[in-house]
Amino acid sequence: MLSKDIGIDLGTVNVLIYVKGEGIVLNEPSVIVIDEDTKDVIAVGNEANSMLGKTPGKLKAIKPMKDGVIANFDMVESLLEHFLKKIKVGSKLSKPRILICCPSNITEVEKNAIKEVAERTGAKKVFVEEEPKVAAVGAGLDIGKPEGNMVVDIGGGTTDIAVLSLGNIVTSQSIRTAGNTFDQNIIEYVKDKYKLLIGEKTAESIKITIGRVKQGKTKEKMKVKGRDLVGGLPKTITVTSDEIEEALKESIGKIVTAIKVVLEQTPPELSADIIEKGIVLTGGGALLNGLPEFLHEELKVPVRKAEDPLSCVAEGTGMMLEKLYYIDK
Repeated sequence: MLSKDIGIDLGTVNVLIYVKGEGIVLNEPSVIVIDEDTKDVIAVGNEANSMLGKTPGKLKAIKPMKDGVIANFDMVESLLEHFLKKIKVGSKLSKPRILICCPSNITEVEKNAIKEVAERTGAKKVFVEEEPKVAAVGAGLDIGKPEGNMVVDIGGGTTDIAVLSLGNIVTSQSIRTAGNTFDQNIIEYVKDKYKLLIGEKTAESIKITIGRVKQGKTKEKMKVKGRDLVGGLPKTITVTSDEIEEALKESIGKIVTAIKVVLEQTPPELSADIIEKGIVLTGGGALLNGLPEFLHEELKVPVRKAEDPLSCVAEGTGMMLEKLYYIDK
């Protein structure tokens, strides 16, 4: 079997794999379950994610990516090996080329760690590209022209903000305030206000179902189950979209501040392009209700969501594999 070029969006929350000529062939959570006694891998991806917060003593569910970078080298290698085996790409005789993404502004050591883990899974050659650049390409922006394009990629571990022109990043910033932070904000809010302990999956469900950053015409409500911190027994409460807006307020403010910093560092001619073309939001965080409208009010610049924010990075790897001149060799 001939090997194929593949692109990997190695996210804090999900791993997406794009195979050249086939499109996105895998989209599964970045979770792995191991037996702590034997160190054997028990489950990976969707199966492992269903076990989060529910594993017995010797089994441990691990999220090996933290804030967009590798927190557990061996577990990320096992994760990638499992996924690459699952999609049957490459063989001992024919190894694939891999384009893998990383947050902007990470250290060279962190970038090399990402490259090394991909090489150890059997790649012929590994390219490492910055996420906002790949996300911009996947969102349909023509970054090759001498024009300013701005993308805000709100992932699970990091929010990457970048202005691009002539195929490269002109100015950028990466902050570790993103989707996972939103989940923690909700957990803390519910804990402080209702003395109820909820898990990460419940917090994420609240965020997706009634999460918003700008007051709407209607107040959404959701029943939430957890453990009462006072009595220790299971308990159900009702939270509202107004409360979740309050819970997320500080983190959204940090993202606004970071975007303003990047805009202030942008050359005037490119700023003029951004005022005309606007800012494009990618990543799962872009799906937060009311976010484009809120950012438009705060920044006085047009803001829009990409057509499919969740798959922009993976789609971008595919487009860049088609045109390898985009990639820094």
